[in-house]
Amino acid sequence: MSTKEIRKATLFEALIPIACLVLFLAVSILKYEASPHIPLVGAALVAALVAMRLGHSWLSLEKGLINTIMMSMQAILILLIVGMLIGSWIIGGVVPTMIYYGLKIISPGFFLVAACIICAIVSLATGSSWGTAGTVGIALIGIGQGLGVPLPMVAGAIISGAYFGDKMSPLSDTTNLAPAMAGSNLFDHIKHMVYTTGPSLLIALVLYGILGARFASKELDITQINEILDALSANFNISPVLLIPPLAVILMVAFKMPAIPGLVGGVILGFLSGLLFQGASLGDLINAAHYGYVSETGVEVVDGLLSRGGLDGMLYSISLVLCALAFGGIMEKSGLLEVLSERLLAFVRSTGSLIATTVFSCIFTNVIMPDQYLAIVLPGRMFKAEYEKRKLHPKNLSRCLEDSGTLTSSLIPWNTCGAYMLATLGVSPLLYAPFAFLNWINPLISIAYGITGFTIEKLPDEAMESASEAN
Repeated sequence: MSTKEIRKATLFEALIPIACLVLFLAVSILKYEASPHIPLVGAALVAALVAMRLGHSWLSLEKGLINTIMMSMQAILILLIVGMLIGSWIIGGVVPTMIYYGLKIISPGFFLVAACIICAIVSLATGSSWGTAGTVGIALIGIGQGLGVPLPMVAGAIISGAYFGDKMSPLSDTTNLAPAMAGSNLFDHIKHMVYTTGPSLLIALVLYGILGARFASKELDITQINEILDALSANFNISPVLLIPPLAVILMVAFKMPAIPGLVGGVILGFLSGLLFQGASLGDLINAAHYGYVSETGVEVVDGLLSRGGLDGMLYSISLVLCALAFGGIMEKSGLLEVLSERLLAFVRSTGSLIATTVFSCIFTNVIMPDQYLAIVLPGRMFKAEYEKRKLHPKNLSRCLEDSGTLTSSLIPWNTCGAYMLATLGVSPLLYAPFAFLNWINPLISIAYGITGFTIEKLPDEAMESASEAN
């Protein structure tokens, strides 16, 4: 097999693994409600069979698979540290403090704006849009219903805030995965996203303010909010001092500290917060960092939000990332991704059209392969070389992957994210999508920046040489 002449795949052959992946995901997720891991492994096997038919040996495919995973090893290590960070920040009272002060800003006329801001704060603190929607989001749905605010509006505000925090938090798995696929640095990636995500959030808040003005005369039922606040204050020592750890992480980003030591510093601050403010023992802190924190306040919403984190808590996401990378690695090593990207890049004439193609490819992947990890991994690997060829900094690509791949996943009913939000909030993505302003404004701004060249950063020649040697 190793001596067989290797030929280039046809478009039909390149589409076979994609079609099988769509089929496997549809059957597994829609019929059996299974996780996407095994369908990804099955599709990787199909891709390997197609590749060997083209003349590739299994050893070469395995090498390509491993190389792709190795390129993401920093992101995987960061995810493990993030798990420890979340556990330590919860037991240390850092996350409860952020939630406590976030819930304090609610008022009737300000409700939609507040809902978006609260979800952004909680999601920034936890790195999880799903966790935010499944806990604070449920409480906000109940409050909005009591105020007479249409539920699609409330759900849209929740989704916008939750995905803003998920996208901008260094604790988020997708925020770590996107720069790993593009070849950029985590903190450079986050800072570069401020240019597109910041204006998107501001526009969304203005629109929520206009929509919410009609409900200013409504009386706010604060029973649920008070229940959450009482549970937090009864089980944690809430103090503005506990906002120092997240502020410290922000400063580390600003001063360009490498991601791993910066996040380890955040874990240490979480440990100190637990020892000094919560009276936690060293054993409690170690267990929370390893296995996650288990909340036992007796308030279901609070326990659901705070029972998370830990190194072990990241293993599901990491295993899913590994399965997606295995599929992407075989597709890339066999040249199947190259065939697909060539067809797409045939329509690219400028930087603007390249970024637009990247954005639409991520959205299309979210539609046909309904999981946001794939919408980051596959387009990221398909277009990486073209960005390098055009001397575009890889953070432009990683930003595009998140602007579209991460944000549009919750707008598609059959995507894993959209299905989760429907089950959690009780509102169809088809109904809340028009009001999830940030999620569809952000991709449009990303395309506009590509067309105008605004904030599109070129790669210096010396960096290009280093990137070529690394590849």
